[in-house]
Amino acid sequence: MKRLDLESRIDAMHTADPVLVYGAAGHTGRFVIDELLRRGLVPVLAGRSAGRLATVPARHAALERRVVGIDDPELLRRVVAGAAAVINCAGPFLDTALPLARAALESGAHYLDVTAEQPVVQALYRELDAPAREANVAVVPAMAFYGGLADLLVTSVLDGGSHADEIDIAIGLDRWWPTAGTRATGVRNTATRLVIRDGVLAPLENPAPPGTWFYPSPLGEQSVVQLPFSEVITIDHHLHVGELRSYLNTASLEELRDTATPAPTAADEQGRSSQRFVVDVVVRTGAQTRRVTATGRDIYAISAPIVVEGAVRLLDGRHRGPGAAAPGEVFDAAAVLAGLKRHADIVVVDRTHNGAAR
Repeated sequence: MKRLDLESRIDAMHTADPVLVYGAAGHTGRFVIDELLRRGLVPVLAGRSAGRLATVPARHAALERRVVGIDDPELLRRVVAGAAAVINCAGPFLDTALPLARAALESGAHYLDVTAEQPVVQALYRELDAPAREANVAVVPAMAFYGGLADLLVTSVLDGGSHADEIDIAIGLDRWWPTAGTRATGVRNTATRLVIRDGVLAPLENPAPPGTWFYPSPLGEQSVVQLPFSEVITIDHHLHVGELRSYLNTASLEELRDTATPAPTAADEQGRSSQRFVVDVVVRTGAQTRRVTATGRDIYAISAPIVVEGAVRLLDGRHRGPGAAAPGEVFDAAAVLAGLKRHADIVVVDRTHNGAAR
């Protein structure tokens, strides 16, 4: 029998340490629960509402449930106690991230979340890096489709380097059926969005100039607008970048802004919608330009294997130490992307020789 490599042998291990999922009854939270179970981890379901937790599918009836709000730090610590890691899926993260992350640190648990909100990531980096190092745990915000995926792609392209002159990130969706959590976050998140300009974080020009991006299949040529998410903050945290521009195709943005656009509905046995996405990354350093693309299905569903891949690596020690860190900073980006290709419906292609037009 062929000897399994280290990554495969670690993936085959069963980890009994419980992982607390806050916002377990939400749309993304349910995908995270399923992914934790599939990876051999033990989820503990937590949230602000007993009624919401009662709606978790019957197949999870045997899983422990813990009800707690975010306004009682002592109770929150008691609820988190015993967990090896906490995954926060409960937005708006402007409300939940800091209280839950502090409770995790004080209980000796790693913390991850799926936020797309730039101010949240900034606050976690600013306020919890030193406490996380002291507690010997990691705080990894934005380990998800927004934020983490682009950060991992950029880091893998740099292949050990830490500098880029220019980075363009183009996110394209064939549809955007927003969840109630996405809509609530949009109402709360009114902060000025940031890009990287002249090597530092700077406000996005308002209004952001439109443009065109030539996405790989299935999207093709699309009208886009600059709309940065949490990837700008994660990348700035650990890489030296001259200019970073982040785009979203305008068709999906219009759907998001339309109050009549329905929520996502299940189109397969896993509960995923039929939405398709493309994340196209172009990195220029000196005379060299690299382009890598990730394609897949359902931006909410794909966040589950991304954040769970992070949790698995934190629990088995495949990370670079404690502190508040970006996904590509605390993990081996290429190894995480390889893990996602094994465990998720995602395709990552190096398109360096196929042009980098936008």
